[in-house]
Amino acid sequence: MSTPVDDPLSRERSHLAASRSALRAMREDVEALDISDVTANWVNAEVLAHQIEERIKALADLSDTPLFFGRLDYLRAPGAEQAEGAEGERFYIGRRHVHDHDGDPMVIDWRAPVSQPFYRASKKDPMDIALRRRFGYTGGDLTAYEDEHLSDPAAVTLSGSAGEARTSKLLQQEIERPRVGPMRDIVATIQPEQDEIVRSGLSGTVCVQGGPGTGKTAVGLHRVAYLLYAHRERLARTGTLVIGPNRSFLHYIEQVLPALGELTVQQATVEDLVAHVEIKGTDDATAAVVKGDARMARVLRRALYSHVTMPTEPVVVVRGSRRWRVAAYELEDIVRELLDRDIRYGAAREALPQRIAHAVLVQMERSGEAPDDRVQDAVARNSSVKAAVKAVWPAVEPAKLVLRLLSDADFLAEHAAGILDEEEQKAVLWARPARSVKSAKWSAADAVLIDEATDLIQRTHSLGHVVLDEAQDLSPMQYRAVGRRCTTGSATVLGDLAQGTTPWATRSWQEALAHLGKADAMVEELTAGFRVPTDVITYASRLLPHIAPGLTPVVSIRENPGHFEVREVTGTADVVDACRAALRHEGSTGLIAADARIPELAAALTEAGIAYLGPGEETTRETRLTLVPASLAKGLEYDYVVLDEPRAVVDGEPDERTGLRRLYVALTRAVSGLVVTHAAGLPPQLASTPLR
Repeated sequence: MSTPVDDPLSRERSHLAASRSALRAMREDVEALDISDVTANWVNAEVLAHQIEERIKALADLSDTPLFFGRLDYLRAPGAEQAEGAEGERFYIGRRHVHDHDGDPMVIDWRAPVSQPFYRASKKDPMDIALRRRFGYTGGDLTAYEDEHLSDPAAVTLSGSAGEARTSKLLQQEIERPRVGPMRDIVATIQPEQDEIVRSGLSGTVCVQGGPGTGKTAVGLHRVAYLLYAHRERLARTGTLVIGPNRSFLHYIEQVLPALGELTVQQATVEDLVAHVEIKGTDDATAAVVKGDARMARVLRRALYSHVTMPTEPVVVVRGSRRWRVAAYELEDIVRELLDRDIRYGAAREALPQRIAHAVLVQMERSGEAPDDRVQDAVARNSSVKAAVKAVWPAVEPAKLVLRLLSDADFLAEHAAGILDEEEQKAVLWARPARSVKSAKWSAADAVLIDEATDLIQRTHSLGHVVLDEAQDLSPMQYRAVGRRCTTGSATVLGDLAQGTTPWATRSWQEALAHLGKADAMVEELTAGFRVPTDVITYASRLLPHIAPGLTPVVSIRENPGHFEVREVTGTADVVDACRAALRHEGSTGLIAADARIPELAAALTEAGIAYLGPGEETTRETRLTLVPASLAKGLEYDYVVLDEPRAVVDGEPDERTGLRRLYVALTRAVSGLVVTHAAGLPPQLASTPLR
């Protein structure tokens, strides 16, 4: 009988305690740094102090988050060529690097090359790994471990706190662990096909098509964390950005990267990116589709460059007693050369006075003078040159350009000829033209047009890497807006064609990537479902032939089939009872309903004394029910879902296909169980014999 000190679980707990102590020492070392005499000025001191503060935050030890979740023991093979791990070395794999006072690693960052076999080693390809150990935790306490002897495929052992061997369940337990609070990382459960995407290089753009529960959002976030690890200096200069569909979604995912030690990644919606004007109005579906069409970029370009006119008068520059004359035909040559270069409107306008000044300097040199750069700059600032530039290449404000296009039928017709037909032009014209930019009732689609016009005038700053989630709902013009933010960088595009719920939803990733400016991106498909139980995804997949024919259905790999029920009810009281029953289970509960039914259900919950939250509000152990309008359900997940009136969800959209896609989203938000309640009939696309 083994003594506690010889018990493997006790030894692992000791290593965990020692690792936490080492992490605390690392943090204390940083906190003790004295920078008072290190920097030359207060600016550098502020920058360094901020960096130290960020480092301290990154070294925080979250008591309920496992410091390490796995262990790799490399093979002992004397005389043989070894993998990156040295002969017989042992590595603990965790969310961040931890070393002892001598600098020896106690925990290896999951992103390090030596950690890769934890995710990819298999019995067929052990990658020089003798043993892979997974750890199970209850809260922050290490309570179990699982050993996989890759050199002996038949040997798999799981030991719990009592030291008893039993069937391997750790991976399933981690996947199926109840969800309370914001989204968590999946660093302990990344699968080989996910790991390939996560570790793909910075230079290439990756598009991930993934059905509900395949982990595409988590893969995108972990890819950012990996890229920041592998290319930290470069991305520190160029920046990274995560773009989500709405604020609720961003709030839900905002803790994933900090949990992995990454605190500098910005988050935004597309609306945030193009917030040049205040959004006060909305478009009908027809107008929004036309405004979101990529052809509008051509209309804007025509309208912008229509302001450039060919000179008809010479420019005369007076300097002292001399007069220098640049003929109209010379000015025209300069203007045409700038147009042919196809540079930004604003950049060309800034170059024009220098080109005119250069023409004057050529004349000065021919007359025997020796002007320098200061003379050229002075000529470029001459009032006659400024007047010529203003007349030939006037400054244009992006918002005023779009305002004129949407308000002036003749101006729009002139520049949309051959691009938009008459009906499309009528669709985008405002019924009541605005007098000014401030008084205009701009829509979200109008803001994207202004962003396009802004980029035509002045180049948009490019980031090093952008993650675009729920991309299937973007219009072509929105793709262009995102693409402008990563013209010299790369992107990770995440989405599911079956979940497109906008009138302009993406039809193919190839088309979308072309609008993004990343036509050569690699497209990967995830089909293994980790979140949605088998019975739930099977039921929801009945809609696929109607909403995305040809798309591969998700296959759940979960051992637990989950609870599933279709229940006919007589009113909201029965829906409230279904929520009450769901709340008896551990974890979060979401009541999802058509937007129009939210007020009635809210009143019923309040009357029943059941507290609830709105989307984006963080669930707690006391308040675990969230009331979710179907329009905001995308990207969210709950342990148990009560879906109210599927027919109302479908009918709440402008057309049946969009409604069925919205329903598909709502049906696939559950992690452990789904109850579908309905008083009206079910949509015929679901009218098969229920599973239960």
